[in-house]
Amino acid sequence: MRPAVIFIIITIMIDAMGIGLIIPVMPDLIREVNGGDLSHAALWGGIMATTFAVMQFLFGPVMGGLSDRYGRRPVLLLALVVMAADYVLMSIAGSIWLLMVGRVIGGITAATHATASAYIADISKPEDRAANFGLIGAGFGVGFVVGPLMGGVLAEYGTRAPFWAATVLAMGNATLGWFVLKETVKKENRRRFEWRRANPLGAIRTLGHLPGIRHLLVVYFIYHVAFAVYPSVWAYFGQERYGWSPAVIGYSLGLFGVMMALVQAGLIRVVLRQFGERGTVLAGHLFSILAFGVIAVVTSGTVALILTPLAALAGVIPPALQGIMSRQVAANAQGELQGALSSSTALAMIISPMAMTSAFAYFTGSGAPIYLPGAPFLLAMSLAIVSLFIFLSRPAAQNMA
Repeated sequence: MRPAVIFIIITIMIDAMGIGLIIPVMPDLIREVNGGDLSHAALWGGIMATTFAVMQFLFGPVMGGLSDRYGRRPVLLLALVVMAADYVLMSIAGSIWLLMVGRVIGGITAATHATASAYIADISKPEDRAANFGLIGAGFGVGFVVGPLMGGVLAEYGTRAPFWAATVLAMGNATLGWFVLKETVKKENRRRFEWRRANPLGAIRTLGHLPGIRHLLVVYFIYHVAFAVYPSVWAYFGQERYGWSPAVIGYSLGLFGVMMALVQAGLIRVVLRQFGERGTVLAGHLFSILAFGVIAVVTSGTVALILTPLAALAGVIPPALQGIMSRQVAANAQGELQGALSSSTALAMIISPMAMTSAFAYFTGSGAPIYLPGAPFLLAMSLAIVSLFIFLSRPAAQNMA
């Protein structure tokens, strides 16, 4: 694997850590700076996750558009340096409002997911893009492993220790990128940056007019709303349902991330060869529906961990959808496409944390009509069913690999 691709994967990993790193320590960190009980902390956690996602939503297409104009290299390197500075801020924040500022900056710098995906599109043949996008998903999965594990293990040394480690990682990767990352956007393929295209809703709307894209954008969006139930409520759900400590929550999320990485780096290639992109999307939905439903009702933490591989199999969906869509846009619009997809994911992360943590708080608080900690997973299952039906309503010929 070429060094530049390794850098891209590490960049995505660090982007994912911006979400995963804070998950195990979030319940304790919020109560440390703001007080309150677990249900109250869950609501604040939802607000902070939404803030992070709002910034990703707003800046995903901006980053993608800037990379189409000025190149992938400067956008990626500058974002990593600013990200390192943000982790320093998070490590010293003494109030909920400074933590919120940190989430604002973190969301902006993590919006380079679009630029990293565009880089992969630049260096891949059209027929290889779906499988290579799996490397992006694998990087995210590894980040989802490293982040929660780091957060869980280092939580033993205080709620701020993980952020100092993340600072070192971000600066280290920026240094690596300085030496190995070559520019892939040729001068003849660069285009003028336009705020109209950089508007997240405008970018999604523009791409939605392309033949066969609209249904896939909706499916991509709903999938991410449902799948975000894991980072949104897992720490609170694990404490409430199973009595897990931050370390155990970190280990459980790490296991989930390992399985996601294995699925998206290796298994997806086998699944794509066997079922094609359409069949891969269908299979992923079926696995996610089953996993959400079972996790919602199981009362054993051991069984929940055993179900982790089943839940991770849903990770085949995004690369397959990206592969279908990337073949339907021009070479000089790959950054715009990935920016729109990044904004779609971020929009899902705006909606999902508030919806999922509110459902958790409503069904676990003192005035709950029934005690149902798994309510967010039942909501996610319902969304996955809707997403599947929308995908099936699209003509099969348009989904063929």
